[in-house]
Amino acid sequence: MLAAALGLLSLAGQAHAATRVAVFDFELFDTSGEADPRGPHPEEKHRLALITQEMRSKLAAAGYDVVDLKPEEARIEENTPFRNCNSCELPIARALGADIEVIGLVQKVSNLILNINFQIRDVETGQVLRAGSADIRNNTDESWMRGVSYLVRNRLFDPPLTGKAAP
Repeated sequence: MLAAALGLLSLAGQAHAATRVAVFDFELFDTSGEADPRGPHPEEKHRLALITQEMRSKLAAAGYDVVDLKPEEARIEENTPFRNCNSCELPIARALGADIEVIGLVQKVSNLILNINFQIRDVETGQVLRAGSADIRNNTDESWMRGVSYLVRNRLFDPPLTGKAAP
């Protein structure tokens, strides 16, 4: 079954090899009451990086050209968190030459209840192409990876992502 799913991703990737995608780092929105004013705890920073890399890897494996964010690193840092900036990441994605962008957010309700969200937008128009959300239980590497894996399988590539808004 896994081999068949990877085969479908591979076929989908061949059709979209020219689509450039900017995958911004997932952010944490901690509403649990355990939030540290200095930012996410080290283990949560690690998990944010882990699921961001998983999203990038899955898109690259499907044939999308995942752009390097480094040239716009200063603007990214200046404008984050993106959940508060009213689409300020779109000009950054345009400057990077991306066709589509992915932004993600993990909301921590408690140490047991978390929610992983992502949104894909057409960089030219700003129109949302796809969005997804997965509730997870337990604040571990495994649960975060299962949540993002579910989103990739059931929201990102199903139906196949074209990179443009449907007419």
